[in-house]
Amino acid sequence: MAAARAYGLTILDSVCNDLEDAAGFEWVCRQGSDLGFDGKTLIHPGQIETCNRVFSPDPGEVAWARAVIDAFADPANAGRGALRVDNRLAERLHLTQAERLVALADAIAGAP
Repeated sequence: MAAARAYGLTILDSVCNDLEDAAGFEWVCRQGSDLGFDGKTLIHPGQIETCNRVFSPDPGEVAWARAVIDAFADPANAGRGALRVDNRLAERLHLTQAERLVALADAIAGAP
């Protein structure tokens, strides 16, 4: 997990072969999310909705991430290493994390 993050790679949890156990599939998705995986490889279209729901970022986190991106994009903040965004400290490392989170949310939103 640490190596994938260090190199900006997406890391996916392995498949769940039991197509009949919806509760079990949701559990393994939650486990993978808790462990830090970005998503899960799927073998059946019936798994998409659950996987997207579990791995989707919290809407509040996405809103803050968008605010961080906007704050660093503001020309008035050019060259600044840290900003206050909605009364929280946002550093350049948070910008990178925000961009990744928004990309994930947008990808899931565009999924079938």
